[in-house]
Order: sequence, then C-alpha cells, then structure tokens
Amino acid sequence: MSDDRARFEAMFRGHYDAIVRYVVRRLGRSAAGDVVSETFLIAWRRLDDVPENALPWLYATARNLIANEIRRQQRDLALDRRLSAQPGAPATDLGELVAERLAVTSALQHLSERDREVLRLVHWEGLAVADAAKVLGCTQSAFKVRLHRARRRLAGTAAPLLAEPEVNELGALS
Repeated sequence: MSDDRARFEAMFRGHYDAIVRYVVRRLGRSAAGDVVSETFLIAWRRLDDVPENALPWLYATARNLIANEIRRQQRDLALDRRLSAQPGAPATDLGELVAERLAVTSALQHLSERDREVLRLVHWEGLAVADAAKVLGCTQSAFKVRLHRARRRLAGTAAPLLAEPEVNELGALS
C-alpha cells in the first residue's frame, strides 16, 4: 500500500499543474477544480491501470471528464431555455400566493412522512407513477392508491387553511 501511495503522490506532484492548465484552458477556472480532483481520484482508484508514463493517461481521463462537464453544462442551458420559454403564471396577488404556499406547507407538515414522500415524488420531482413506484419499491397499483390517499389527506388538511377568513360588517376579520 505504501508503494502505491508513494507512486500516486509522485504522479500527483509531477503532473498536477499540467492537468490544471489543461482543464482550465478548456473549461475555465470555475469548473476546473472539480474535474482535476475527479481526474486524480480516478487515477487513485485505477492506479494499477495507470502506465508508468502517466501524463497521457491523465490527459485522456481529464478529457473524458471535460466532455462530461460540457454535456452537463449544455443540458443545464437547454433546461434554462425551456424554463424561460414557458409562459409565466397569470399575475395574481402576491399575498394570496404566499398565503397559499404557507397553507400547503403547513398542511404537508400535518401529513405522515410516507404521504409527503409520495406527493413529493410526483409533484416536486415530476416522476411518472411507474418511476415513483420503483423508487418506493412497490407496484404501480399500490403507488396509485398511496397517491390518491395522500392527495385526499392533503386536501382535507389544507382546505380549512385555504378557506377565506370571514369579514364582519365592519370590515374586521373574525
């Protein structure tokens, strides 16, 4: 183990600067640190596969990681474009939106963790019923029943919180 460690440390000291420069030229400084770290992590994990002249192997590894990072950045950009192209919600009173969000958040806190997880998987994570069922390790039918029951419990809990406050003839809340 100590021979492996010494070999890795020598490789790291000898080639770190070259790999940093290589990655920075392709990705810029902000993303370079993660790619360089991952390059040397892979080198450590696969030390037996790293040839004696390690620099070309490190470049190839970094190149693959750079390609992955560029694809990730492109996916993020595409998602940003899709989201910005979607029409916004109709303009409503900000106070109403805040009140609704607080009511739903409060209602969720009154549900069991099991119900919250079912609702989160479908409504927040956007998973289809089949995928959400896989996450929970149950059948689609069982998941649909859980989802139906969780929605019903949420509606029952949220309804009183979303009800309009009563206003008396003097304009005061009662």
